[in-house]
Amino acid sequence: MISLEQNILRGIKQVLGNSKEFTALHEPEFTGNEWNIVKDCLDSTFVSSVGKYVDRFELVLAEYTGARYAVAVVNGTAALHIALLLAGVRTGDEVLIPALSFVATANAVAYCGAVPHFVDSDWSTLGINVPSLGEHLQQSSQVEDGNLINRFTGRRIAAIVPMHTYGHPVDMSSLLDLANTYNLPLVEDAAESLGSTYKGQHTGTLGLLGTLSFNGNKVITTGGGGAILTNDDKLARQAKHLTTTAKRPHRWEFFHDEVAWNYRLPNLNAALGCAQMESLPEFLRLKRQLAHRYREVFEGINGVEFVDEPINSQSNYWLNTLRLNEPSSQLRDLVLAVANSAGYQCRPTWTLLNKLPMYADCPRSQLTVAERLEASLINVPSSAALARNCYKSDA
Repeated sequence: MISLEQNILRGIKQVLGNSKEFTALHEPEFTGNEWNIVKDCLDSTFVSSVGKYVDRFELVLAEYTGARYAVAVVNGTAALHIALLLAGVRTGDEVLIPALSFVATANAVAYCGAVPHFVDSDWSTLGINVPSLGEHLQQSSQVEDGNLINRFTGRRIAAIVPMHTYGHPVDMSSLLDLANTYNLPLVEDAAESLGSTYKGQHTGTLGLLGTLSFNGNKVITTGGGGAILTNDDKLARQAKHLTTTAKRPHRWEFFHDEVAWNYRLPNLNAALGCAQMESLPEFLRLKRQLAHRYREVFEGINGVEFVDEPINSQSNYWLNTLRLNEPSSQLRDLVLAVANSAGYQCRPTWTLLNKLPMYADCPRSQLTVAERLEASLINVPSSAALARNCYKSDA
């Protein structure tokens, strides 16, 4: 009888074929207009903080996502940091975030001088478990003078940050209802979900603010880079001001009116982003094709399932993900060892944030589902280019 780890490896090979060298988890693709646009930027000599491509990139992002405004910044963590400040998060506050997330989500909270408050995840969406969060807030918080207060720590709970895990949208309707009940601003960590929609609306545009990432392993890349999305013109102006050292516009004078950050996205990176955005529809088409093939193959393998997009959503399938039916960190690690040894870069989900030393003492709800997901999720190779050569059904 073939073991589950060998069956999973066989399934990966059935999708991708035999790995001749090493199949990376997610690689960027530069097969469009990147060389021409980046060369034009170089020829202009405007490669740093000023240039036409920053403005163009922001306009293209806003148009694509449906946000009224997009503000380009140096990376997704910087975007989330500023978005939280604009949402009113201050030193000593708490911010509700999923324990199952990349460390940047918690770090951005800490940059504000605030404290992450970890909450559980949903088995289906992989994002915040809204019913569980509602029960947790009923038990652990109370409203005082219009503020939601953690009755155990005495700190104000200042915001909710859903993260759309691997591109799969959170149940935003329910979460927005909960946020409104407690008068909490909602800031979306949409770092992984460019191209994902919830009930036809792009992620990152459903809350007060949203943030994107364009790291080298994302659906499109600017090398590094991120963006803040909002429909509020005042917040957009403040975002631009705070991320450009709070310098007042002037022909020659350097006058800065508050402590701010040099989070500007260089024009050279924005030029790459403009070219990548031209290819985004094709990247998304290919990624859905690859996801369909994984789904097709793993429907026939007992003990593991493909993580599909949630209802009412369209996922970008940033990272295709398998989930063990019976969570087991030992079996998960065995699968990872077998797959990586065979030349397929696979990885587990992140270590839960509450288990990291700098966040171990932070408040948290029961994390029953997040712990099960941690012991069961496996990311498999997901580059858009892999869809061009993935093996078709034998049928």
